[in-house]
Amino acid sequence: MKPRRKRFAFIVVAVAALALVVGLVLNALKNNVSLYFTPTQVYNKEAPQGRSFRIGGLVEEDSVKREKDGLTVNFVITDKHKSMPVIYKGILPDLFKEGKGVVAQGKIEADGVMHAEEVLAKHDENYMPPEAADALKKGETAKASAVVANPASAPAASAAK
Repeated sequence: MKPRRKRFAFIVVAVAALALVVGLVLNALKNNVSLYFTPTQVYNKEAPQGRSFRIGGLVEEDSVKREKDGLTVNFVITDKHKSMPVIYKGILPDLFKEGKGVVAQGKIEADGVMHAEEVLAKHDENYMPPEAADALKKGETAKASAVVANPASAPAASAAK
């Protein structure tokens, strides 16, 4: 074999090996990356179907219900615009409370409920993931614009306070 053909064969083998390595790395990342969504995005079907992902927001007030087995907990995550029911079986973090920020990782089953594999509570009173903070602001803005668009509900809302 001529030196020119040897170099060409070496380059072809190197490019093929590099393509294989890149393909394997991308496949591993695709299977292990957990994307973050808000309840509104899940409601709008932007979340992956049949794959694990993270949903974040606030634990809705008066939504935490514990089953008799002591480990199963039902609660609702909200971004103040839409809500998503969650079922988690396990020990909750100490900082998990109603009205506080939470991130749950799991899948949405056929019943439309997220079955969480992991629940994370925020670690500090002032910290919230930027995506969750943006979603809460958007939820409050949407709720305010709904009141402005329907002025008949405004007196009822102010009378309720």
